[in-house]
Amino acid sequence: MATDGVPDVLRLITRAQKMLRAASDDAMSRHGVRIGQNLILEALWAQDGLTPGEVAGRLGFSTPTVVNTAGRMEAAGLLERRRDPADRRLVRLHLTPKGVAAEQPVQLARAELAAYATATLSADERRHLVSALEKIIVRMSVDASSTSD
Repeated sequence: MATDGVPDVLRLITRAQKMLRAASDDAMSRHGVRIGQNLILEALWAQDGLTPGEVAGRLGFSTPTVVNTAGRMEAAGLLERRRDPADRRLVRLHLTPKGVAAEQPVQLARAELAAYATATLSADERRHLVSALEKIIVRMSVDASSTSD
């Protein structure tokens, strides 16, 4: 369905997201990382030892999602959960050597996938795409937070 000659944006975003998700999962799994886990790893590569709540806040995820994913990542040997020595009620997520070693190959795989996915776009089109997606994310984040009250 089109409105004023504009294609169904939601349908196109959904199709692109599904295709990118499958390609990303394939690229990450070669390095022992599943889709979504790479985002948690990125947060920990930037600052190791975050709590699941801190990771969730940085990524816009729910804390239970991070807790569940961290459990799978711990089983895969990518991170370990440790009690905070200053506040034993808190659990902190720490990278294992395997989690640290995954950074370079995972970041390279992501960069290659991004380059492949946007290869037919001009530099201006890539900038506009990034800007448009950021605006959509902000808009949807604001709407999500106002409806969850």
